[in-house]
Amino acid sequence: MLRKISVRKRSAMLVLLVFGVLLGAACAQTESVLYSFCTQYDCTDGSGPMAGLIFDQKGNLYGTAYAGGSGIHGAAGAVFKLTPKGKETVLYSFCSQNGCTDGENPVAGLVSDQNGNLYGTTEYGGVDYGVVFELTANGKYTVLHSFVGSDGENPYGGLVFDQKGNLYGTTVNGGTYGKGVVFKLTPKGKETVLYSFCAQNDCADGALPYAGLVLDQKGNLYGTTYSGGANSSDACYGYYEYECGVVFKLSPKGKETVLYSFCAQNGCTDGAHPYAGLVFDQKGNLYGTTWLGGNNNACNTGGSGCGVVFKLSRKGTETVLYRFCAQDNCVDGSLPGAGLVLGTNGDLYGTTQLGGAPGDRGIVFKVSPEGKETVLHSFCWQDNCTDGAEPYSGVVFDQKGNLYGTTQGGGPAYRGVVFKLAP
Repeated sequence: MLRKISVRKRSAMLVLLVFGVLLGAACAQTESVLYSFCTQYDCTDGSGPMAGLIFDQKGNLYGTAYAGGSGIHGAAGAVFKLTPKGKETVLYSFCSQNGCTDGENPVAGLVSDQNGNLYGTTEYGGVDYGVVFELTANGKYTVLHSFVGSDGENPYGGLVFDQKGNLYGTTVNGGTYGKGVVFKLTPKGKETVLYSFCAQNDCADGALPYAGLVLDQKGNLYGTTYSGGANSSDACYGYYEYECGVVFKLSPKGKETVLYSFCAQNGCTDGAHPYAGLVFDQKGNLYGTTWLGGNNNACNTGGSGCGVVFKLSRKGTETVLYRFCAQDNCVDGSLPGAGLVLGTNGDLYGTTQLGGAPGDRGIVFKVSPEGKETVLHSFCWQDNCTDGAEPYSGVVFDQKGNLYGTTQGGGPAYRGVVFKLAP
Protein backbone atom coordinates (compact mmCIF):
# COMPACT_ATOMS: atom_id res chain seq x y z
CA MET A 1 0.00 0.00 0.00
CA LEU A 2 1.50 3.30 -1.06
CA ARG A 3 0.87 5.07 2.21
CA LYS A 4 3.03 2.53 4.01
CA ILE A 5 6.08 3.42 1.88
CA SER A 6 8.92 4.28 4.21
CA VAL A 7 10.27 7.80 3.68
CA ARG A 8 13.57 8.52 5.37
CA LYS A 9 13.05 11.23 7.90
CA ARG A 10 15.17 14.33 7.87
CA SER A 11 16.62 16.12 10.81
CA ALA A 12 14.30 18.70 12.31
CA MET A 13 17.14 20.85 13.61
CA LEU A 14 16.82 24.41 12.30
CA VAL A 15 18.91 27.50 12.68
CA LEU A 16 17.22 30.32 14.57
CA LEU A 17 16.71 32.46 11.49
CA VAL A 18 14.77 29.77 9.63
CA PHE A 19 12.81 28.92 12.76
CA GLY A 20 11.78 32.53 13.23
CA VAL A 21 10.62 32.93 9.64
CA LEU A 22 8.51 29.78 9.90
CA LEU A 23 7.04 30.83 13.22
CA GLY A 24 5.66 33.98 11.64
CA ALA A 25 4.11 32.04 8.73
CA ALA A 26 2.67 29.25 10.86
CA CYS A 27 1.04 31.65 13.29
CA ALA A 28 -0.83 33.41 10.48
CA GLN A 29 -3.73 31.13 11.34
CA THR A 30 -4.79 29.60 14.64
CA GLU A 31 -5.14 25.83 14.86
CA SER A 32 -7.39 24.03 17.32
CA VAL A 33 -8.09 20.33 17.71
CA LEU A 34 -11.80 19.52 17.60
CA TYR A 35 -11.37 15.82 18.30
CA SER A 36 -8.57 13.37 19.08
CA PHE A 37 -9.16 9.77 18.04
CA CYS A 38 -8.70 6.64 20.12
CA THR A 39 -9.70 8.43 23.31
CA GLN A 40 -12.18 5.60 23.94
CA TYR A 41 -11.23 2.10 25.03
CA ASP A 42 -9.91 -0.04 22.14
CA CYS A 43 -10.33 2.94 19.78
CA THR A 44 -14.04 2.28 19.37
CA ASP A 45 -14.33 5.95 18.32
CA GLY A 46 -12.04 5.34 15.34
CA SER A 47 -8.35 5.60 14.60
CA GLY A 48 -6.03 6.89 11.90
CA PRO A 49 -8.29 8.96 9.60
CA MET A 50 -6.81 9.16 6.10
CA ALA A 51 -9.67 11.04 4.43
CA GLY A 52 -11.07 14.53 4.39
CA LEU A 53 -14.38 15.83 5.71
CA ILE A 54 -17.75 17.05 4.46
CA PHE A 55 -20.33 19.36 6.06
CA ASP A 56 -24.08 19.15 6.44
CA GLN A 57 -26.29 22.24 6.48
CA LYS A 58 -26.09 22.48 10.28
CA GLY A 59 -22.31 22.60 10.32
CA ASN A 60 -21.75 19.02 11.43
CA LEU A 61 -18.72 17.26 9.99
CA TYR A 62 -18.69 13.72 8.59
CA GLY A 63 -15.73 11.52 7.79
CA THR A 64 -14.16 8.09 7.97
CA ALA A 65 -11.49 6.56 10.19
CA TYR A 66 -9.29 3.93 8.55
CA ALA A 67 -9.03 1.79 11.68
CA GLY A 68 -10.71 1.48 15.07
CA GLY A 69 -14.44 1.14 15.56
CA SER A 70 -16.40 -1.57 17.33
CA GLY A 71 -16.69 -4.13 14.52
CA ILE A 72 -15.94 -7.82 14.94
CA HIS A 73 -12.23 -7.29 14.22
CA GLY A 74 -12.20 -4.07 16.21
CA ALA A 75 -9.87 -2.27 13.82
CA ALA A 76 -11.69 -2.11 10.50
CA GLY A 77 -12.64 1.56 10.60
CA ALA A 78 -15.72 3.69 11.13
CA VAL A 79 -17.94 6.45 9.78
CA PHE A 80 -18.20 9.31 12.25
CA LYS A 81 -20.11 12.54 12.83
CA LEU A 82 -18.63 15.52 14.66
CA THR A 83 -20.70 18.44 15.91
CA PRO A 84 -19.38 22.02 15.68
CA LYS A 85 -18.55 21.75 19.40
CA GLY A 86 -16.50 18.58 18.92
CA LYS A 87 -18.86 15.87 20.10
CA GLU A 88 -18.17 12.69 18.13
CA THR A 89 -20.67 9.96 17.25
CA VAL A 90 -19.75 6.75 15.43
CA LEU A 91 -22.45 6.20 12.81
CA TYR A 92 -21.15 2.84 11.61
CA SER A 93 -18.31 0.47 12.46
CA PHE A 94 -17.01 -1.64 9.59
CA CYS A 95 -16.58 -5.39 9.76
CA SER A 96 -19.76 -5.64 11.82
CA GLN A 97 -20.77 -8.66 9.70
CA ASN A 98 -19.09 -12.07 9.60
CA GLY A 99 -16.26 -12.16 7.12
CA CYS A 100 -16.35 -8.35 6.86
CA THR A 101 -18.82 -8.61 3.99
CA ASP A 102 -19.86 -5.05 4.86
CA GLY A 103 -16.34 -3.77 4.08
CA GLU A 104 -13.28 -2.78 6.06
CA ASN A 105 -10.72 0.02 6.17
CA PRO A 106 -12.08 3.09 4.37
CA VAL A 107 -9.29 5.18 2.86
CA ALA A 108 -11.48 7.78 1.15
CA GLY A 109 -14.00 10.25 2.49
CA LEU A 110 -17.73 10.56 1.93
CA VAL A 111 -20.18 12.18 -0.45
CA SER A 112 -23.76 13.08 0.44
CA ASP A 113 -26.97 13.24 -1.58
CA GLN A 114 -29.75 15.80 -1.14
CA ASN A 115 -31.46 13.60 1.45
CA GLY A 116 -28.43 13.45 3.71
CA ASN A 117 -27.50 9.88 2.81
CA LEU A 118 -23.77 9.16 2.88
CA TYR A 119 -21.79 7.18 0.30
CA GLY A 120 -18.24 5.90 0.36
CA THR A 121 -15.80 3.07 -0.31
CA THR A 122 -13.66 0.66 1.67
CA GLU A 123 -10.29 -0.66 0.57
CA TYR A 124 -10.98 -4.21 1.70
CA GLY A 125 -13.92 -6.35 2.75
CA GLY A 126 -16.89 -7.54 0.81
CA VAL A 127 -15.63 -10.31 -1.43
CA ASP A 128 -12.20 -9.15 -0.17
CA TYR A 129 -11.58 -6.46 -2.78
CA GLY A 130 -13.55 -3.60 -1.23
CA VAL A 131 -17.06 -2.22 -1.42
CA VAL A 132 -19.17 0.82 -2.27
CA PHE A 133 -21.61 1.55 0.56
CA GLU A 134 -24.58 3.71 1.45
CA LEU A 135 -25.41 4.91 4.95
CA THR A 136 -28.81 6.56 5.15
CA ALA A 137 -29.64 9.52 7.34
CA ASN A 138 -31.61 7.03 9.49
CA GLY A 139 -28.55 4.85 10.03
CA LYS A 140 -29.34 2.01 7.61
CA TYR A 141 -26.18 0.59 6.08
CA THR A 142 -26.18 -1.10 2.65
CA VAL A 143 -23.41 -2.50 0.47
CA LEU A 144 -24.22 -1.20 -3.02
CA HIS A 145 -21.43 -3.12 -4.71
CA SER A 146 -18.75 -5.60 -3.69
CA PHE A 147 -15.76 -5.82 -6.02
CA VAL A 148 -14.66 -9.23 -7.30
CA GLY A 149 -11.46 -8.43 -9.19
CA SER A 150 -12.44 -8.35 -12.85
CA ASP A 151 -14.59 -5.29 -12.12
CA GLY A 152 -11.93 -3.67 -9.96
CA GLU A 153 -10.03 -4.17 -6.70
CA ASN A 154 -9.29 -1.91 -3.75
CA PRO A 155 -11.07 1.43 -4.17
CA TYR A 156 -8.85 4.06 -2.57
CA GLY A 157 -10.53 7.15 -3.92
CA GLY A 158 -13.87 8.71 -3.13
CA LEU A 159 -17.00 8.95 -5.24
CA VAL A 160 -18.69 11.62 -7.33
CA PHE A 161 -22.34 11.98 -8.40
CA ASP A 162 -23.71 12.92 -11.78
CA GLN A 163 -27.05 14.73 -12.17
CA LYS A 164 -28.94 11.43 -12.52
CA GLY A 165 -27.66 10.05 -9.23
CA ASN A 166 -25.09 7.68 -10.71
CA LEU A 167 -21.86 7.26 -8.77
CA TYR A 168 -18.39 7.19 -10.34
CA GLY A 169 -15.11 6.11 -8.85
CA THR A 170 -11.83 4.27 -9.33
CA THR A 171 -10.09 1.18 -8.02
CA VAL A 172 -6.33 1.09 -7.79
CA ASN A 173 -6.08 -2.55 -8.90
CA GLY A 174 -8.14 -5.10 -10.81
CA GLY A 175 -9.87 -4.85 -14.13
CA THR A 176 -8.88 -6.49 -17.39
CA TYR A 177 -5.17 -5.72 -17.01
CA GLY A 178 -4.90 -5.63 -13.23
CA LYS A 179 -3.93 -1.94 -13.04
CA GLY A 180 -7.20 -0.40 -11.95
CA VAL A 181 -10.50 0.79 -13.41
CA VAL A 182 -12.95 3.66 -13.64
CA PHE A 183 -16.44 2.42 -12.73
CA LYS A 184 -20.02 3.67 -12.82
CA LEU A 185 -22.65 2.58 -10.31
CA THR A 186 -26.34 3.24 -10.87
CA PRO A 187 -28.64 4.20 -7.96
CA LYS A 188 -29.83 0.56 -7.97
CA GLY A 189 -26.29 -0.76 -7.59
CA LYS A 190 -25.53 -1.95 -11.13
CA GLU A 191 -21.82 -1.55 -11.80
CA THR A 192 -20.22 -0.90 -15.20
CA VAL A 193 -16.49 -0.74 -15.84
CA LEU A 194 -16.01 2.32 -18.04
CA TYR A 195 -12.28 1.83 -18.49
CA SER A 196 -9.54 -0.63 -17.50
CA PHE A 197 -6.08 0.92 -17.30
CA CYS A 198 -2.91 -0.40 -18.91
CA ALA A 199 -4.77 -1.21 -22.14
CA GLN A 200 -1.88 0.29 -24.12
CA ASN A 201 1.71 -0.89 -24.39
CA ASP A 202 3.79 -0.06 -21.32
CA CYS A 203 0.63 1.35 -19.71
CA ALA A 204 0.94 4.57 -21.71
CA ASP A 205 -2.73 5.21 -20.87
CA GLY A 206 -1.98 5.20 -17.14
CA ALA A 207 -1.98 2.68 -14.30
CA LEU A 208 -2.92 2.57 -10.62
CA PRO A 209 -5.51 5.33 -10.08
CA TYR A 210 -5.43 6.02 -6.35
CA ALA A 211 -7.56 9.15 -6.50
CA GLY A 212 -11.20 9.88 -7.19
CA LEU A 213 -12.66 11.78 -10.13
CA VAL A 214 -14.16 15.13 -11.08
CA LEU A 215 -16.93 15.72 -13.62
CA ASP A 216 -17.40 18.54 -16.10
CA GLN A 217 -20.78 19.83 -17.29
CA LYS A 218 -20.74 17.49 -20.30
CA GLY A 219 -20.29 14.40 -18.17
CA ASN A 220 -16.60 13.88 -18.92
CA LEU A 221 -14.53 12.46 -16.07
CA TYR A 222 -11.05 13.63 -15.13
CA GLY A 223 -8.52 11.99 -12.85
CA THR A 224 -4.94 10.89 -12.26
CA THR A 225 -3.01 7.66 -12.19
CA TYR A 226 -0.03 7.15 -9.93
CA SER A 227 1.91 5.27 -12.59
CA GLY A 228 1.85 4.64 -16.33
CA GLY A 229 2.14 7.25 -19.02
CA ALA A 230 4.53 7.98 -21.85
CA ASN A 231 7.52 8.83 -19.67
CA SER A 232 9.64 6.53 -17.57
CA SER A 233 12.50 7.54 -15.35
CA ASP A 234 14.89 5.93 -12.91
CA ALA A 235 13.83 8.73 -10.58
CA CYS A 236 10.39 7.10 -10.35
CA TYR A 237 11.71 3.61 -9.71
CA GLY A 238 11.26 2.23 -6.23
CA TYR A 239 7.73 3.57 -5.88
CA TYR A 240 5.97 0.68 -7.63
CA GLU A 241 6.65 1.51 -11.30
CA TYR A 242 9.14 3.29 -13.56
CA GLU A 243 6.43 5.29 -15.34
CA CYS A 244 5.53 8.47 -13.52
CA GLY A 245 1.76 8.88 -13.93
CA VAL A 246 -0.78 10.80 -15.99
CA VAL A 247 -3.75 13.14 -15.95
CA PHE A 248 -6.56 11.61 -18.00
CA LYS A 249 -9.97 12.46 -19.42
CA LEU A 250 -12.71 9.86 -19.90
CA SER A 251 -15.79 10.51 -22.03
CA PRO A 252 -19.24 9.33 -20.86
CA LYS A 253 -18.88 6.43 -23.31
CA GLY A 254 -15.52 5.37 -21.89
CA LYS A 255 -13.04 6.84 -24.40
CA GLU A 256 -9.84 7.73 -22.57
CA THR A 257 -7.46 10.55 -23.48
CA VAL A 258 -4.18 11.21 -21.69
CA LEU A 259 -4.00 14.96 -21.13
CA TYR A 260 -0.52 14.92 -19.60
CA SER A 261 2.21 12.39 -18.83
CA PHE A 262 4.44 13.40 -15.92
CA CYS A 263 8.22 13.41 -15.89
CA ALA A 264 8.27 14.91 -19.38
CA GLN A 265 11.09 17.20 -18.23
CA ASN A 266 14.62 16.25 -17.20
CA GLY A 267 14.75 15.25 -13.56
CA CYS A 268 10.94 15.19 -13.37
CA THR A 269 10.86 18.89 -12.58
CA ASP A 270 7.25 18.87 -13.84
CA GLY A 271 6.22 16.39 -11.14
CA ALA A 272 5.94 12.63 -10.77
CA HIS A 273 3.43 10.18 -9.32
CA PRO A 274 0.16 12.08 -8.79
CA TYR A 275 -1.50 10.44 -5.83
CA ALA A 276 -4.44 12.83 -5.39
CA GLY A 277 -7.32 14.00 -7.54
CA LEU A 278 -8.03 17.25 -9.36
CA VAL A 279 -10.03 20.44 -8.99
CA PHE A 280 -11.45 22.78 -11.67
CA ASP A 281 -11.44 26.55 -11.78
CA GLN A 282 -14.20 28.53 -13.53
CA LYS A 283 -12.21 28.64 -16.79
CA GLY A 284 -11.85 24.87 -16.97
CA ASN A 285 -8.22 24.66 -15.88
CA LEU A 286 -7.28 21.70 -13.71
CA TYR A 287 -5.13 21.86 -10.58
CA GLY A 288 -3.52 19.09 -8.60
CA THR A 289 -0.46 17.79 -6.80
CA THR A 290 2.14 15.13 -7.42
CA TRP A 291 3.53 13.18 -4.52
CA LEU A 292 7.07 13.27 -5.93
CA GLY A 293 8.95 15.21 -8.60
CA GLY A 294 10.05 18.82 -8.76
CA ASN A 295 13.70 17.88 -8.36
CA ASN A 296 14.23 19.43 -4.91
CA ASN A 297 15.97 16.41 -3.46
CA ALA A 298 16.38 17.23 0.22
CA CYS A 299 13.62 14.80 1.21
CA ASN A 300 15.61 11.79 -0.07
CA THR A 301 12.84 10.18 -2.09
CA GLY A 302 15.06 8.57 -4.70
CA GLY A 303 16.08 11.55 -6.77
CA SER A 304 12.90 12.99 -8.26
CA GLY A 305 12.03 15.52 -5.58
CA CYS A 306 9.38 16.16 -2.98
CA GLY A 307 6.26 16.96 -4.99
CA VAL A 308 4.65 19.88 -6.81
CA VAL A 309 1.45 21.87 -7.19
CA PHE A 310 0.55 22.04 -10.88
CA LYS A 311 -1.92 23.70 -13.23
CA LEU A 312 -3.11 22.04 -16.44
CA SER A 313 -4.86 24.08 -19.11
CA ARG A 314 -7.74 22.70 -21.15
CA LYS A 315 -5.28 22.22 -24.00
CA GLY A 316 -2.99 20.10 -21.82
CA THR A 317 -0.26 22.66 -21.08
CA GLU A 318 1.21 22.04 -17.64
CA THR A 319 2.59 24.75 -15.39
CA VAL A 320 4.29 23.99 -12.08
CA LEU A 321 3.06 26.55 -9.56
CA TYR A 322 5.23 25.36 -6.67
CA ARG A 323 7.96 22.80 -6.01
CA PHE A 324 8.11 21.61 -2.40
CA CYS A 325 11.23 21.37 -0.28
CA ALA A 326 12.53 24.58 -1.85
CA GLN A 327 13.52 25.78 1.62
CA ASP A 328 16.11 24.40 4.02
CA ASN A 329 14.96 21.31 5.90
CA CYS A 330 11.74 21.33 3.84
CA VAL A 331 10.08 23.79 6.20
CA ASP A 332 7.78 24.62 3.27
CA GLY A 333 6.50 21.03 3.24
CA SER A 334 7.18 17.82 1.32
CA LEU A 335 5.15 14.97 -0.18
CA PRO A 336 1.71 16.44 -0.96
CA GLY A 337 -0.47 13.34 -1.00
CA ALA A 338 -3.87 15.04 -0.97
CA GLY A 339 -5.91 17.09 -3.38
CA LEU A 340 -6.49 20.82 -3.35
CA VAL A 341 -9.37 23.15 -2.60
CA LEU A 342 -9.79 26.39 -4.52
CA GLY A 343 -10.45 29.60 -2.60
CA THR A 344 -12.69 32.40 -3.82
CA ASN A 345 -9.70 34.52 -4.86
CA GLY A 346 -7.99 31.73 -6.79
CA ASP A 347 -5.65 30.63 -4.02
CA LEU A 348 -5.10 26.88 -3.65
CA TYR A 349 -5.09 25.18 -0.24
CA GLY A 350 -3.77 21.76 0.69
CA THR A 351 -1.54 19.67 2.93
CA THR A 352 1.76 17.81 2.79
CA GLN A 353 2.43 14.58 4.63
CA LEU A 354 5.87 15.62 5.84
CA GLY A 355 7.95 18.77 6.09
CA GLY A 356 7.40 21.80 8.24
CA ALA A 357 9.08 22.57 11.52
CA PRO A 358 9.95 21.76 14.14
CA GLY A 359 8.59 18.23 13.82
CA ASP A 360 8.73 17.33 10.08
CA ARG A 361 5.15 16.09 10.42
CA GLY A 362 3.40 17.95 7.65
CA ILE A 363 1.82 21.31 6.95
CA VAL A 364 -1.27 23.12 5.72
CA PHE A 365 -0.33 25.46 2.88
CA LYS A 366 -1.69 28.11 0.53
CA VAL A 367 -0.37 28.70 -2.98
CA SER A 368 -1.37 31.85 -4.84
CA PRO A 369 -2.22 31.86 -8.58
CA GLU A 370 1.26 33.31 -9.12
CA GLY A 371 2.92 30.43 -7.26
CA LYS A 372 3.73 32.06 -3.92
CA GLU A 373 3.47 29.54 -1.07
CA THR A 374 2.48 30.33 2.51
CA VAL A 375 2.68 27.82 5.35
CA LEU A 376 -0.54 28.23 7.33
CA HIS A 377 0.29 25.64 9.97
CA SER A 378 3.13 23.22 10.70
CA PHE A 379 2.01 20.19 12.68
CA CYS A 380 3.66 18.82 15.79
CA TRP A 381 4.15 22.26 17.33
CA GLN A 382 2.81 20.96 20.63
CA ASP A 383 4.49 18.40 22.87
CA ASN A 384 3.91 14.84 21.63
CA CYS A 385 2.20 16.29 18.52
CA THR A 386 -1.12 16.75 20.30
CA ASP A 387 -2.04 19.25 17.58
CA GLY A 388 -1.85 16.47 14.97
CA ALA A 389 0.75 14.94 12.67
CA GLU A 390 1.01 13.69 9.09
CA PRO A 391 -2.13 14.86 7.29
CA TYR A 392 -2.98 12.45 4.47
CA SER A 393 -6.13 14.29 3.40
CA GLY A 394 -6.97 17.73 2.09
CA VAL A 395 -8.93 20.50 3.76
CA VAL A 396 -12.43 21.92 3.46
CA PHE A 397 -13.83 25.43 4.06
CA ASP A 398 -16.81 26.43 6.14
CA GLN A 399 -18.88 29.52 5.30
CA LYS A 400 -16.75 31.72 7.56
CA GLY A 401 -13.48 30.81 5.88
CA ASN A 402 -12.23 28.37 8.50
CA LEU A 403 -10.38 25.30 7.26
CA TYR A 404 -11.01 21.79 8.59
CA GLY A 405 -9.15 18.55 8.07
CA THR A 406 -7.75 15.38 9.61
CA THR A 407 -4.33 14.01 10.45
CA GLN A 408 -3.51 10.33 10.56
CA GLY A 409 -1.19 10.75 13.52
CA GLY A 410 -0.87 13.04 16.50
CA GLY A 411 -3.23 13.59 19.37
CA PRO A 412 -2.83 12.13 22.89
CA ALA A 413 -2.96 8.54 21.58
CA TYR A 414 -1.14 9.41 18.33
CA ARG A 415 -4.09 8.01 16.35
CA GLY A 416 -5.07 11.20 14.57
CA VAL A 417 -7.19 14.31 15.05
CA VAL A 418 -9.79 16.51 13.43
CA PHE A 419 -8.48 20.07 13.35
CA LYS A 420 -9.78 23.55 12.63
CA LEU A 421 -7.67 26.37 11.24
CA ALA A 422 -9.09 29.86 11.78
CA PRO A 423 -7.98 32.96 9.81
